[in-house]
Amino acid sequence: MAGTIAIEEHFAIPSTLRMSRQYAIDDSWMDLQKRLLDLHDVRLSEMDRHGIEIAILSLNAPGIQEIPDPAEAARTARRANDRLAEAVLAQPDRFAGFAALPMQDPEAATAELTRCVRQLGFKGALVNGFSQVGSLDRVVYYDDPAYLPFWAAVEELAAPFYLHPRDPLPAREPIYDGHPWLLGPVWAFGVETATHALRLMASGLLDRHPRLTIILGHLGEGLPYNIWRVDHRLRKSSRGIPARRTMREYLRSNFYLTTSGNFHTPALVDAMTEIGPDRVLFSVDYPFEDTVDAAKWFNEANLSETDREKIGRLNAIALLNL
Repeated sequence: MAGTIAIEEHFAIPSTLRMSRQYAIDDSWMDLQKRLLDLHDVRLSEMDRHGIEIAILSLNAPGIQEIPDPAEAARTARRANDRLAEAVLAQPDRFAGFAALPMQDPEAATAELTRCVRQLGFKGALVNGFSQVGSLDRVVYYDDPAYLPFWAAVEELAAPFYLHPRDPLPAREPIYDGHPWLLGPVWAFGVETATHALRLMASGLLDRHPRLTIILGHLGEGLPYNIWRVDHRLRKSSRGIPARRTMREYLRSNFYLTTSGNFHTPALVDAMTEIGPDRVLFSVDYPFEDTVDAAKWFNEANLSETDREKIGRLNAIALLNL
């Protein structure tokens, strides 16, 4: 499909590059790091070859979230965002940006998001899951009350917030001990991110800020398939949950899902059934996934041409004001 918009496409700066080495397959690290650092040559040729008109770029994972010192996290986020702004300015018809944020400090994250949206013209933010704060062992999730002023600013800015995966800390998730093949995009990414999203829903955040928009990749990290059972059991025993609505209602009203790295038509149909075709967005997850795989699947998927155009282009234009 010509004119496609892909909204979860990654880059790196030298100080965050090493963080992605663990996701290189076999001996692909040399190629992967070149693709992460490249913001024009190979990236644009891949886009041209497969009909992608615009890519929304974001920093590689775990990125800023892995830097426990709040001041260093803020400095690195600013460097990454300035580098991204340069790339967008050089090719404004091909690239747009999601801000990296130093969530270790809610006030600094708010200031950086405001700068990126109002001064740099970014379309929102992408944050790589929980943040390590103060030490490598201390993690913070964003349903913490300390983030309420941050979320108020996100709502005021009308900035979509992409909650991207990262692996849980090994010390906190011993279930993966001895099974490293279950980490990352194979399994742990989805479980970690879906649980974080449910925490945000259950906390009452979306009742306080009903205009928030949160994006999940990989066709919703398993939530569309499981959301009925989540609500079914909560109806039987809510245990004092602060949320006023069902999890499915939040999923349908406050979330968008992307196809990043999940090129499977039954999963896409399930996502469309749960939240509607107007809330699904095309994505590749470049360079961790191959553009040819994403484009070939999407072009050949058994969809109406109306839905293909919505998912491939129109929904992103409307959401991001492209």
